[in-house]
Amino acid sequence: MLQINFLLLCCLFQPISLLQDSLVLDPISSEQICGEADHKSWDRLLHSFVDEKGNVDYLGFKKESETLNRYLEQLGSNTVNENWAREKKLAYYINLYNAATVKLILDNYPLASIRDINNPWDKAWIKYGGKFISLGEIEHQILRKMNEPRIHFAINCASYSCPKLLNEAYTEGKLDKQLEKASKDFVNDPSRNKISENKVALSKIFKWYKKDFENNGSLIVYLSQYLKTPINPDAKIEYLKYNWSLNEIK
Repeated sequence: MLQINFLLLCCLFQPISLLQDSLVLDPISSEQICGEADHKSWDRLLHSFVDEKGNVDYLGFKKESETLNRYLEQLGSNTVNENWAREKKLAYYINLYNAATVKLILDNYPLASIRDINNPWDKAWIKYGGKFISLGEIEHQILRKMNEPRIHFAINCASYSCPKLLNEAYTEGKLDKQLEKASKDFVNDPSRNKISENKVALSKIFKWYKKDFENNGSLIVYLSQYLKTPINPDAKIEYLKYNWSLNEIK
């Protein structure tokens, strides 16, 4: 009980200057933690407003924007602890990225594409501890450095050609199963990739982040683990046009 009271006092009276001087992207120490991130409200929103294809009912989301805002505020106040398991950290950052993307769309809705927003990935507006970070920082400076290429099938950029937004929150206990499903679904989705034995037309995600997928072999080797039919190692690879239209339920 004394330990809990001590942590609460640390959270309440921690000098602002200490928060400002901390590194934005590093997990904060246990002394700075005020609680645990809870993804239940985000899970409920996803079940309510995202269909099995990953398309989003933004009008429905907008009616519960306060719930989404509270969830993001809760994540911003309960940042990643350096002692958390890797799976817990990944789930936190994936959920933070996806929830922040939905909020970004809602704040600018209606719109035809996320690219209609000025600097959607570079503007630092997402609360993280005592600072603000951008979607780009979460993706490139945190998630991509965690050596988990499957994150590219989990984070969603609110566009039809993106990997679909999963209609449940990512969680520590189910993370590997969720990432594996997201990867198989994306690789085998003919609207996003067209793959045969001798011809491979891929999403530009595999072009933009090619080096992330080639840590243990070629891009074809990586793809093959998710395919029922093998690809010729010498197959020509082309890249499909990316559809940036808003991933909205029609």
